[in-house]
Amino acid sequence: MKILSWNVNGIRACMKSKCLDNVKPENADILCLQETKAHETQVDKTLQEFPHHYWNSADKKGYSGTAIFTKIKPLNVYYDDSKVCNEKEGRVLNSEFKDFFLVNVYKPNSQRGLLRLDYKKQWDKNFLKYLKNLEKTKPVVVCGDFNVAHKEIDLANPKSNYNKTAGYTQVEIDGFQEIIDSGFIDTFREFNKEPGNYTYWSYMFNARKKNIGWRIDYFLISKSLKSKLKDSFILNKIPGSDHCPVGIIIN
Repeated sequence: MKILSWNVNGIRACMKSKCLDNVKPENADILCLQETKAHETQVDKTLQEFPHHYWNSADKKGYSGTAIFTKIKPLNVYYDDSKVCNEKEGRVLNSEFKDFFLVNVYKPNSQRGLLRLDYKKQWDKNFLKYLKNLEKTKPVVVCGDFNVAHKEIDLANPKSNYNKTAGYTQVEIDGFQEIIDSGFIDTFREFNKEPGNYTYWSYMFNARKKNIGWRIDYFLISKSLKSKLKDSFILNKIPGSDHCPVGIIIN
């Protein structure tokens, strides 16, 4: 099974530029999208190769949102924002399959000036509790934009950003590390431990061409799925967003 995840930074703009066509050659079984910034009724039919479409949209129009497109019909789909926070921002979309839960997440950004850092700290704690509760039933695959670079290797300029820039504060690093310490595996680092592998680049300063980026999009899996993991990869040549798709192949 091949699963892809992509922060498209607005699915309507992405469709207009036909960027979704860029992932079709990957022939994924499941495609998880973040930051859709749309309700299903605002989007023309797309990705018809996936017969099952699920949307978790924010109450606020043009903001946040997640979606799952899948060729395999889930047993259940849960729109679980309320399990993590009070706001309906469309950040957690959980599809249950026979052998695992697939959680698509778009974590909050702590924002310029770190105005939302305390909120994100609590959000991270609630989300970890949510994942561990799911694990009591069956293993979990969680993917999406976590809005944090885990280690120095995961961003181009760690020293100048540490504790100054949203996505690379010790609070956020600790929140991610708690997920790893609880037994989840960062799948990409199982196959690639090299620097320079990023999933997000600012639109400014020609950052993508210069590869001045951040790795903030992940696939994490329960430890019990490790033997089933066959590959984890970053599709950094695919354009269409300030993020690129990431993916796994799991047996």
